[in-house]
Amino acid sequence: MTRRYKLSEIKKEVPRRKFLKNAAAGTAGAAALSFPMISNAQGVKTLRFQSTWPAKDIFHEFAVDFATKVNDMTGGEMKIEVLPAGAVVPAFGLLDAVSKGTLDGGHGVLAYHYGKNSALALWGSGPSFGMDANMLLSWHKYGGGQAFLEELYKTVGANVKSYVYGPMPSQALGWFKKPIAKTEDLKGLKYRTVGIAIDMFTAMGVSVNALPGGEIVPAMDRGLLDAAEFNNAASDRQLGFPDVSKVCMLQSYHQNAEQFEIMFNGDVYRGLPPKLRAILDNCVEASSADMSWKAVDRYTKAYDEMQKNQGVKFYKTPDSILRAQLKVFDDVVAKKSAENPLFKRIVDSQKAFAQKAVRWDLDGTTPRKLAYDHYFGGAPKKV
Repeated sequence: MTRRYKLSEIKKEVPRRKFLKNAAAGTAGAAALSFPMISNAQGVKTLRFQSTWPAKDIFHEFAVDFATKVNDMTGGEMKIEVLPAGAVVPAFGLLDAVSKGTLDGGHGVLAYHYGKNSALALWGSGPSFGMDANMLLSWHKYGGGQAFLEELYKTVGANVKSYVYGPMPSQALGWFKKPIAKTEDLKGLKYRTVGIAIDMFTAMGVSVNALPGGEIVPAMDRGLLDAAEFNNAASDRQLGFPDVSKVCMLQSYHQNAEQFEIMFNGDVYRGLPPKLRAILDNCVEASSADMSWKAVDRYTKAYDEMQKNQGVKFYKTPDSILRAQLKVFDDVVAKKSAENPLFKRIVDSQKAFAQKAVRWDLDGTTPRKLAYDHYFGGAPKKV
């Protein structure tokens, strides 16, 4: 078994006798298993950090971007080493691994913890009552969301420090064999999604299978899935969706306002000096801004590339399907709120925040389409 970390505190003495050598080795092994995965070799704290994304995905790149900022800001005092999904634990096992100290930290999304408590998926899985991802992040930081998340993690016994960051654009309905024109076209399809979207699509007659990112395209290629969604043009292209489908339906409420999560083992985080904790706090917010800017650049390039060079056709999801999603989501929320009082409290908080935030946005935001039509000679190419 490969040794995972070093502990400079554990020193092996040169034994005089074989039985002393064996005893010393046994003691060192026990100590190695009991310490958190922080190496103090040469004064550098090294944290092992795994993403839930394949190494080739831009999401893994976002995780590396965060680590790079931390490593640069600490001036070598602390180093985060980022591993891709599956390097230590499967993608859906990240929360348990970080909570137990198998990993010092990780990068993923809250919807992947849906099986622990369905309320965790309210951070981005569903229409979020009209809010976009940046508004939901505002609710998280200034509207009480952080306190709710801490309470949720206590209910599932998770020993983690969680940061929610990185607003994602509205996600596509997904990749299909042919365009979807009405809700009936979804019925019976074997489809990949995660979080509360599982309940939404199941209620719409879809056969849902939750898979991590790296397993989706192989499953579609083998016919185990008829259709799937993941996230964005850059990720979808890098993961190979255009190789198994040429039809992508844009716009959906199933993950209209998702964000990323950065987490650390609670003991590891609390064991850091205040200066390093402050660096983590601020690097998260810097990474959130940088990620959203990089996404605009990379996602648009991939969107154009798939149309021009890979023969992908993009279609707008019909409004009738979007309305059906909202209606079904309301039913799902009502059921889960009745089953889980904390779920209801979070929903009520989000709705109250959304009523103000979305109204302000709709009333005050200048429509981009008018400017696009003026400068580029007509409406954008119809999708």
